[in-house]
Amino acid sequence: MTTSLNWWKGGVIYQIYPRSFMDANGDGIGDLAGITSKLDYVASLGVDAIWLSPIFTSPMKDFGYDVSDYCDIDPMFGTLADFKALIDRSHELGLKVMIDQVISHSADAHPWFEESRQDKTNPKADWYVWSDPKPDGSPPNNWLSIFGGSAWKWDSRRLQYYLHNFLESQPDFNFHNPDVRKAHLDNMRFWLDMGVDGFRLDTVNFYFHSEGLEDNPPVPAGEPKTMGAPHDNPYTYQRHVYDLSRPENLDFLKDMRAMMDEYPGTTTVGEIGDDFPLKRMAEYTSGGDKLHMAYTFDFLNKPHTPDYIRDVLKNMQEIVGDGWPCWALSNHDVERSRTRWGANEDGEAYPLVALALILSLRGSVCLYQGEELGLPEADVPFERIQDPYGIPLWPVFKGRDGCRTPMVWDKSLLGGFSTVEPWLPVSKEQLPLSVAEQEANPDALLHKVRQLIHWRQQQPALVNGELSQRDVNNAQLVALVREYQGERLLVVLNMTGESQQATVGADIMTELQGHGFVSTLNGQALTLPAYQAFFAKLS
Repeated sequence: MTTSLNWWKGGVIYQIYPRSFMDANGDGIGDLAGITSKLDYVASLGVDAIWLSPIFTSPMKDFGYDVSDYCDIDPMFGTLADFKALIDRSHELGLKVMIDQVISHSADAHPWFEESRQDKTNPKADWYVWSDPKPDGSPPNNWLSIFGGSAWKWDSRRLQYYLHNFLESQPDFNFHNPDVRKAHLDNMRFWLDMGVDGFRLDTVNFYFHSEGLEDNPPVPAGEPKTMGAPHDNPYTYQRHVYDLSRPENLDFLKDMRAMMDEYPGTTTVGEIGDDFPLKRMAEYTSGGDKLHMAYTFDFLNKPHTPDYIRDVLKNMQEIVGDGWPCWALSNHDVERSRTRWGANEDGEAYPLVALALILSLRGSVCLYQGEELGLPEADVPFERIQDPYGIPLWPVFKGRDGCRTPMVWDKSLLGGFSTVEPWLPVSKEQLPLSVAEQEANPDALLHKVRQLIHWRQQQPALVNGELSQRDVNNAQLVALVREYQGERLLVVLNMTGESQQATVGADIMTELQGHGFVSTLNGQALTLPAYQAFFAKLS
């Protein structure tokens, strides 16, 4: 684990979904005390930080991504004192603490919105995005909600529509109002003063909208759709020109960065769902005066062939420049990578080489809870579905509950997560992969992931180096060179189920060991068995 002020640069961040990590009070829902009780386990992985999905006061219609008080903890998770105890214990263990900030929208139960919707003249009247209807009473324009239907909801008190990019109960803030921008920065200061080390910024490119409320054009035939939603969602039919990624966002991000710089060692990572995500990442993370890092959905979608991976890295190199990406294979919004990428692969071996990929790239890394165990996506029956995104799109899209089921700590019926039936069912398929089962098996994936992360943290070229791609005469392999302060390191990854041959070149100096993978090098000829990786120092 790193200790410098730039710990985040190349750092590994472990994402915790609080509702599903550990239930300490026996109500079937994970909580802060439960997280604190498992921090020794998290620290043992060798990660640098934890990121908590939202823990703020909320009506929970979108499970915390609808905030009704930005400066308090929802009682289901505990208290501010519980959170301070979590911070203190994390810091004792050398872990940084990052929390979500969901500031593009609030809950409709937030006092600010309750005031705003009363009339057109109150002090909060223009804190949210309101608009008159068209003469025929229809919504102001064609903007769509990611969660389905129009992005506009009629309010009978103001006789106006309000904008919601997500649920109807998640009205969007009007960031053109300077009081809104100041209020959100003040809320962030509250947590920085408490000791948090950074923020994950939900939908960071959604803050501003075009005040002209122009219709979005359709996606031209043959052009790629946004990766911010499933392709069977009509939201992806539009080119999102006017409802997100507006140029004014850059100035606000600069104001945010100036505030963060008052707290040395803190960081920000932005979530970018956009029609052109790498371009947006370059804008938002370059120059050292906006976001510290950002992530896109390039590796959170289904494509994962070697050609696809090479194309993503090529585009990243060409577009992002001095910006800093944060890589992830799984999170709380997408199907788990063992199922999404590895459904037809060896379930024991594939997850490790997939993690080796993102741990070898230029950038930082997010590891989602249970990924170190190789957990597959859980199958949640329709009658247990909780996600409001999944219910209307069932069965083609089953929502996000399958990646949010409780963490499995042991193989008991409830996985050691709780003493009562949890809010989502424990996956029986995941029980044999529990922490206790894998800790007891020296050959289990958990030990290999732990070994790989600890080994990677000792390789400055992998943590901080620049990246280039390399031709090893085999298109089935992904080959990279990382370079840092004169040290060059070659990485060759075989993510296929068959042994592969490669020609690595005459500049191999030393084959590196200790990472847990196996290979055979004979002169310049490399043999990589299925799902294995090769690391070597170059001259």
